[in-house]
Order: sequence, then C-alpha cells, then structure tokens
Amino acid sequence: MTRDLLTLTHPSPLGPMRLAATARGLAGAWFHGQKHGPTGDEPWQEDPQHPVLREAASQLDAYFARRLRQFDLPLDLATGTPFQQRIWQALCGIGHGQTVSYGELARRVGQPAAVRAVGAAIGRNPLSIVVPCHRVIGKGGALTGYAGGLERKTALLQVEG
Repeated sequence: MTRDLLTLTHPSPLGPMRLAATARGLAGAWFHGQKHGPTGDEPWQEDPQHPVLREAASQLDAYFARRLRQFDLPLDLATGTPFQQRIWQALCGIGHGQTVSYGELARRVGQPAAVRAVGAAIGRNPLSIVVPCHRVIGKGGALTGYAGGLERKTALLQVEG
C-alpha cells in the first residue's frame, strides 16, 4: 500500500490491530505481524479521532463482545486488482457463523477452476475480520490459510460459533 492513509492502533483480544482509512472508507485492518500487512515503517499519520477509524474500533469491540454480527462501515478496497476486489466483495456475502470452502467461493464468483487464484486473493485481503476471510476453509472443513495465523482464525470462528 503506497497511498496516504490515516491509521489507528487498536487493541483486540487477539492482539493489537492497525486500522487504516482513506477519505473513501476503511482500507485496512491488520493484526500486528500479519502476512501481507504493514511493516510499521510506512509514513502514515496516526489519527485516533478519524470518524471511520473510531467507528471501526467500536464495531470490532462489539464483534469481539458478541454484540455485532455484521459490520456497517464504508470500505475502500481500491488497493486490490479487479479480481481481488471481486473476491473481497464475495467474502462479504458469507454470513456470520457460516463457512465456505475455497472451491465453493470460486464457484460463487463464476471461476470454478481458479481455486488457487481465489486463495491468493483471500490471502491479500486488507480488511481482516471486517471482510471475513476467516470464514473460508479448506476442502473437508480443514482450517487452512489465514494471514493472521491459524490460531486467530480458530478464535474468530469460535467468536462466531
């Protein structure tokens, strides 16, 4: 991510998260140390008063307290390719407490042979939890592939379960 973002570091039960927003909406929600996430060296400005960042933090707190089942935030997914954006939008259609396989998600977006490409796009999802990539599982229900770590994926599914 090379564009200017405003950020907020927010505690969560699964470790600190870095939230990022543009004028268009929430553009990032990463656990510290997450694969494909920010390194901490970015020249982004911290803005704890930014309204989207504050609302995202509030909704994440409600999610972890099991009081929120669906996020209601403006999102900015412009950092992704058109294919990635299509996959990230499809992730938003997986309901709270539900899971789908990578193959099923590939079918849902009309690309049944693109399971690996779908998996790669999911791995680059910049909005952990908010765009629920943790709800995608391997064939036969196996917990595979989560940029924030499988322990967190398991914990998120338990929060919803």
